[in-house]
Amino acid sequence: MKAATIAQLKKELQHQNADEILQLCLRLARFKLENKELLTYLLFEADNEAAYIQTIKAEVDGMFSEINASSFFYIKKSIRKILRALKKYIRYSGNKETEVELLLYFCQKLKAFRPSIHKNTPLLNLYGRQLTFIEKKIESLHEDLQYDYGLMLDELK
Repeated sequence: MKAATIAQLKKELQHQNADEILQLCLRLARFKLENKELLTYLLFEADNEAAYIQTIKAEVDGMFSEINASSFFYIKKSIRKILRALKKYIRYSGNKETEVELLLYFCQKLKAFRPSIHKNTPLLNLYGRQLTFIEKKIESLHEDLQYDYGLMLDELK
């Protein structure tokens, strides 16, 4: 079965009534956890982006505290897992300021992590790639935000 394009889906959804759309959304939410998480964000958290950011930061704090620091192998796996989850939450929001703020927070936590990431080349490369990515994202923001986030980025370099 070949999936329909977004435009085709949009046209077809316009012909559905509200009850049918509700049933489609609920059925879609049953199949994947990500669909359910996205629907939760859109319904409950999209109105208050600051609270959403704080929730994600608290979750990142918890994930960092659970890292097995016995070897860099486990540290790398955990850091990548945290970054994957963070990127998923960023995708739900779709807000550039949220993306920059959460990635800056991730980099701050990574820089402060002990044992130091400077002793491991792959972690240092991951950190550098995130800083480069943040730098590119900052350029697309408003000038005032560029300045504020630029100062935070300079502290991390």
